[in-house]
Amino acid sequence: MSELQDKYAGVIAAAQSAGVSNLQVSEQEGILYVSGHAGSTSAKDAVWNALGAIDSTYSASDINVDVQVVGLEAGAVLTVATEDSNLNIREEASTDGAIVGKAAKGESVTLVEQTNDDWWKVRTADGEEGYAYARYLQA
Repeated sequence: MSELQDKYAGVIAAAQSAGVSNLQVSEQEGILYVSGHAGSTSAKDAVWNALGAIDSTYSASDINVDVQVVGLEAGAVLTVATEDSNLNIREEASTDGAIVGKAAKGESVTLVEQTNDDWWKVRTADGEEGYAYARYLQA
């Protein structure tokens, strides 16, 4: 086992015990890549929570977690799951995108599309549409 796999053993174990399918763990240029498909948001959260236990700011540059919830349909109701702050809804699928709205922690939003692994297009109760960071959305 490499140093990185040793450092992040809890993340890998959490993915395995949460039943993440198609689990891939690889290393490239000093970065550990963990990816796979979660059957539910709670399985995805288990992996992120394990990472949070090691790196509470989620700022580590030596790991890339890409565990996606499979099978969410457009129109699914999602709950905003931020720590304390509001979730920014952006004009484009990037932190560079202008903020077009905000959703409070615990608020429900409607999934428009799973745009990519990191950003999902959502619609707020007020009808604002834009892109939100998928990490903070729960089915």
